[in-house]
Amino acid sequence: MAKQLQNSTPIFEQIKRLDENGNEYWSARDLGKVLEYLEYRNFQPAIERAKEACQNSGHQRSDHFVDMHEMIEIGKGGKRSVESIKLSRYACYLIVQNADPGKEVVALGQTYFAVQTRLQEIRQMDEYNRLDSEDEKRLFLRNELRRHNSQLAEAAKDAGVIDPVDYAVFQNFGYQGLYGGLDARAIHHKKNLKKSQHILDHMGSTELAANLFRATQTEEKLRRENIKGKPKANQTHYEVGRKVRQTIKELGGTMPEDLPTEDSIKKLEGGEKKENRKKK
Repeated sequence: MAKQLQNSTPIFEQIKRLDENGNEYWSARDLGKVLEYLEYRNFQPAIERAKEACQNSGHQRSDHFVDMHEMIEIGKGGKRSVESIKLSRYACYLIVQNADPGKEVVALGQTYFAVQTRLQEIRQMDEYNRLDSEDEKRLFLRNELRRHNSQLAEAAKDAGVIDPVDYAVFQNFGYQGLYGGLDARAIHHKKNLKKSQHILDHMGSTELAANLFRATQTEEKLRRENIKGKPKANQTHYEVGRKVRQTIKELGGTMPEDLPTEDSIKKLEGGEKKENRKKK
């Protein structure tokens, strides 16, 4: 669980601010303190690397890093103005990717902002937003998840999860993190699915999106941190699943195990194939 202050809200969310227009942002000085940098000047190299990564990814720095001044206390009730930076959520994501990986809170921040940023990305995906119906969104997300599950399997294999039985255990750890302790069998029971029915084929778009975040972030974390060994890989999958669950809770969403069971997506895929044949 992410580092906390006095309540259950992750520390990274607690230090979020809103500007005069109601837009969220983070203060670089606040973020540096949370990431356990004792002096701001020691935090600045991570910010500079993040700015470079932002530019290299094709984003405008000025959209995510805005210079500003803020007041800090200097003792005996005094205050003075200091330089800081107004950061977007994406900027925070890039910073924690470039901060000291040896700190536990940095690793927590990497997962937290990765999940939050992925949520924003999918909302902004042109292809996804052009889809009108729930069926179209389900098909799109199921295909994305199928592709990323393949990449996750490769990352897990590199980490040492090789045998099919071990991979099934690895997958269950991810489900347990995301579904509040439920493994695949328990999810089947909760969703009233038969043993032969695949869980992913009976998810709506919201549940598919949550599992897509789980898969993509686990893959990235396994590769980024060069995680080795089945126990560590399993724990990583569980922790990422739990973080996605926490994010859903913070957003006021429905927990995935409580979302409705949908008709098999294979029916939709069959209809799509027929439609494509007609067009030909």
